[in-house]
Amino acid sequence: MKPGRLIPLGLLVGAVSLVSLALGKYNLGLTETASFLVRACLGISGSDPTRQALLDNVLLQIRLPRVLAAMLIGASLSTVGTALQAVFTNPLVSPKTTGMLAGASFGTVLGVLIAEQWVVCQLLALVFGFVAVGLAVAISRMSRNESILMLVLGGIASDALFMALSMTAQYLADPYTKLPVIVHWLMGNLAMVQRTTVLIAAIPIVLGTAFLCLFGHQLNALSMGDDEARALGVPVRFVRLCVLLLSTLLVGLTVLLGGGSMVGWVGLIVPHAARMLIGPNNVALLPASAFIGASYLIVMDDISRLTFSFELPIGVITSLVGIPFFIFVLKNARKGWA
Repeated sequence: MKPGRLIPLGLLVGAVSLVSLALGKYNLGLTETASFLVRACLGISGSDPTRQALLDNVLLQIRLPRVLAAMLIGASLSTVGTALQAVFTNPLVSPKTTGMLAGASFGTVLGVLIAEQWVVCQLLALVFGFVAVGLAVAISRMSRNESILMLVLGGIASDALFMALSMTAQYLADPYTKLPVIVHWLMGNLAMVQRTTVLIAAIPIVLGTAFLCLFGHQLNALSMGDDEARALGVPVRFVRLCVLLLSTLLVGLTVLLGGGSMVGWVGLIVPHAARMLIGPNNVALLPASAFIGASYLIVMDDISRLTFSFELPIGVITSLVGIPFFIFVLKNARKGWA
């Protein structure tokens, strides 16, 4: 893969992020926004202390954490979706299909019900994400035929179970205090993201995404089938286990950042769009999916917060925009999988 092929996508992420920082109920110019960010990075104060304090509050305290969260969630979910589609050799697999997204969402819902501290919700999101994947693997091994199809079916069963548990928890939740929080969170929400949470989650998300991208050659071999991959010297079970563990970690982190299972659409749509642009080679496709997913979710967040006088949950926007886009992509899906 030539690195130059990814440079335009990286520049796209930067441009979309800058525009997003400038847009809002209090509009700022692109030049002023860019110059402020440069001064902030260099530690230089502006000439007008009042304006400097305003820009610091609007850009660094409010908008930047939200843009970074959208970037991290979009990049990680898209990379996970691409990796899972290669592992399962199925273009319809996504983080939702494997049950990990529903498990992480249920963990958050359970945390809201039983605890007041948000850190408990975050930890439970990670724990139940791994529990959901473990259940999917256990279900697949109940059959004598340990095939990829059985693992997909196990993931579907796990997803259905934890979705049912989430609905049960909503039914039992206090309708005045707990239920609104749960429903709003499951729809996806970046309005309450905090800078400290983003900075803490950014390190494992970036590292996990980077490690997934390193499996490009092995995923190319897995896409041809297990027997062919073994003939090429690929440790199939080890690679598949590593991809599942990394994917579960990333999905759990995205849930604690932005919530809801509805945002998981990104992990299904973006890999197909990236495959149409880049081709089926996972060495290039994985990082390209990360860049495209980051740009896509930043734009979706801009639409959710700027289209109306009120803010729509980002999961609703990704679904409304993603469904017609996915239908369009289906026409060319065979091209990327040929």
